[in-house]
Amino acid sequence: MFFRNPKPAQPTFEERLSNLKQFGFTSSRQSGGAKVTRQGFGAIVDDLGSGNVAIGKAGVLAGDEIATLVSRGYQMFLRGPSGKEFPALAPQLKALHAFDEDLREGLGLISLYNVALGTTSDAHLYDRVEERDQTHHARPWEK
Repeated sequence: MFFRNPKPAQPTFEERLSNLKQFGFTSSRQSGGAKVTRQGFGAIVDDLGSGNVAIGKAGVLAGDEIATLVSRGYQMFLRGPSGKEFPALAPQLKALHAFDEDLREGLGLISLYNVALGTTSDAHLYDRVEERDQTHHARPWEK
């Protein structure tokens, strides 16, 4: 007489990674997660436990590292952890956006509106704004 909706099954981390193979991704396990790559792009997927995952910033593979986007106001650049930096081209930005969307879909994550509009970057390094991304800004009386 009473109808209950079945509880949605929470896939494990291994099930989520194996599902990515349908989208053409390759994954290699690392400590605490996996490095997921496809056609020159990559991201680190972290295992948060109990089937939950978090995606690190996706980027272009530059050697063994993943170069992420940095906005300089007038142009987007790709910067690797070693400090190597090069300009991002329009085809790279389009392919990076498609990579990120397919990765989210393959992992079964929600695609947010602001991320779905295009590529986003965490670092904004404009020419005229000094020390913007630092946590502590010098107050006028500290200078």
